[in-house]
Amino acid sequence: MSERYLQPLLHDLVGVVHAPTSALGDAAGQIRPHGVQGVFHADARVLSRAELRLDDREPEALTRGAAGPHGARFVALARWLGDPTPDPTVRVDRTRQAGPHGVTEELVVSSTAADPVRTTVSVDLGCDLAPIELVKSGGSGAPLEAKAGEPGRVQWAAEGLTVTVTGEAATVDTAGDRATAPRLSWPVTLAPGESVTLRWRLAVTDPKAVVTAAPPGPGWSEPAVRADDRRLVRLLDRALADLRGLRLAEPAHPEDVFLGAGVPWFLTLFGRDSLWAARMMLPLGTDLAAGTLRVLARRQGTRVDPATGEAPGKILHELRRHEFALDEGLRLPPAYYGTVDATMLWIGLLHDAWRWGLPADQVEPLLPHLEAALGWLDEHADADGDGFVEYADSTGHGLANQGWKDSGDAVRFRDGRLAAPPIVLAEVQGYAYQAAVNGADLLDAFGRPGADRWRGYADRLATRFRAAFWVDGPYGPQPALALDRDKRPVDSLTSNIGHLLGTGLLSDAESAQVAALLSTEALAGGFGLRTMSTDDAGFSPLSYHCGSIWAHDTAIVLGGLARAGHRAAALRLADGLLTAAEAFDYRLPELYGGDDRTALGRPVPYPAACHPQAWSAATAVLLLQAGLGLYPDVPAGRVDLRPLAGPELGALAADGLRIAGTPVTVTVDHTGHPTVTDLPRSLTIPTQRGAPTHSPA
Repeated sequence: MSERYLQPLLHDLVGVVHAPTSALGDAAGQIRPHGVQGVFHADARVLSRAELRLDDREPEALTRGAAGPHGARFVALARWLGDPTPDPTVRVDRTRQAGPHGVTEELVVSSTAADPVRTTVSVDLGCDLAPIELVKSGGSGAPLEAKAGEPGRVQWAAEGLTVTVTGEAATVDTAGDRATAPRLSWPVTLAPGESVTLRWRLAVTDPKAVVTAAPPGPGWSEPAVRADDRRLVRLLDRALADLRGLRLAEPAHPEDVFLGAGVPWFLTLFGRDSLWAARMMLPLGTDLAAGTLRVLARRQGTRVDPATGEAPGKILHELRRHEFALDEGLRLPPAYYGTVDATMLWIGLLHDAWRWGLPADQVEPLLPHLEAALGWLDEHADADGDGFVEYADSTGHGLANQGWKDSGDAVRFRDGRLAAPPIVLAEVQGYAYQAAVNGADLLDAFGRPGADRWRGYADRLATRFRAAFWVDGPYGPQPALALDRDKRPVDSLTSNIGHLLGTGLLSDAESAQVAALLSTEALAGGFGLRTMSTDDAGFSPLSYHCGSIWAHDTAIVLGGLARAGHRAAALRLADGLLTAAEAFDYRLPELYGGDDRTALGRPVPYPAACHPQAWSAATAVLLLQAGLGLYPDVPAGRVDLRPLAGPELGALAADGLRIAGTPVTVTVDHTGHPTVTDLPRSLTIPTQRGAPTHSPA
């Protein structure tokens, strides 16, 4: 029987990140030479082992916690040392900090024993420089031989990378078998009540890097939030700390910051992920959106290349330093364009950033890229000319599915059969409609031609969608997940339909029916929104895209429900996310199980989920926005307020949100009445029943 390689589990590992560097170890703080444990720099594992011992014995783990936005602290005991009493007298505190070019560790050994304590502290190291795709597929690289240099220093080099570990005042052993498992060691003597601090650091030199650390500073507002539901405050605090660790830039353009998708698999530029995360972060300012737009605009497609999926006007899917190749035959080139939705999401982000107050002098240089993106929608997105946006991998080794649910089995009929490509996804048609209307608004606003053409495109698409996608389901009419190769509706009930809310593609009555579908136990019975209903044959609570719950997916749908006035449905999803956040120590993972709430009383981890993940963390900001109901349109001179906070969610307030670059404060009381202060004088709040209090700047 052939050996089966499995993607390693990482749900219970402890991570620290300061992009492009991250580290994953076990709950005791050890980095062991198996699975996905290690220190990673972008797409390579630069350290595969860092095991702490005292007298060649591992200390016993006691607890752990965060140490700032980029660190973790582990507490352990060495009970064989010190006084022979029930109380431990020798303690080890291990603090790991990620930096943009490596990691540092501080080891504090302290004693409260009555007599002196003597021990030898050691850290065993290893390096395999395995590419991330090899680790993801369950493999590992051969341990590399280390080279000892200056005192306390050891080094590895291969594939253009140089990795250097330095132990302050440490002895290095690289002799014999320790050539591939070098050891740093420190002899220690502690008098009663004394402690000693030992340090080692890892530094990476990577001249071929395609991404690099962003400049210092968060790049967005850090709001002060007050909420009756304290879970939202804790979630937001943790999320913003994680997002600071995911900030990246291109080496040639460090001023344009974007968010890497997630740790450990996707710590690089991802079109869809980076765009959605920046879109969710708009209440905190437009700088991140502007940087993300510019980075992707520079890599916008200019030619037709089936090998990479590139086409004129198309927005990139992902960027790597080398080909991303997995055992199952997936081989993605370093710059890969195999995404059907990123181009339209780019347009949506440009439009939304403009509405939040992105200055005209930053919008105007991007207008040629807007026109190119619309050109892709017109000339390359509809290969068979039926008026829908579709995708199919023509290479045989690219992504079989190219929407956000991009696993190979994501598009299934109600009876479990896989749909054959080309695939026409429901939510992608909503994105296309919205991109056409948003693009038209921008063209009009900046005096460029073509707006009427794109509004006509949107009208025709809505008519075609209404005729082709609506099917009868177990809960009444529903939009199909997709159309298959033969234009048959793929009739499973999925979360995809929630992305149609707010795009303009649906009528009010259709939106109300979609909201009702999203509120069924089959979709909303877990801790958030299931990706597929429990009624469908393909459902599995731990399927990547056919039954699990994704935080960003739930938040996007929640936001659409809240803005459209479907309060009860939105509140149910909000409570699911907040309850899940509490269970995951307020670091929402990439996804988790779609089990019913009553099964365990807490969400089941998806064992290979990334954490932190950019769009999962950014859901905290979207939740805050939906709670406050803040919807600005700076070019139109208005701000709409439709808060979700109030009697059910409780009172909510935030200082330091940004509209048109100006800090504003929004407060929603227990009755749901909003108050806005410091709003720029150029903006007004339309008069409405229960009109909010408005205090201009």
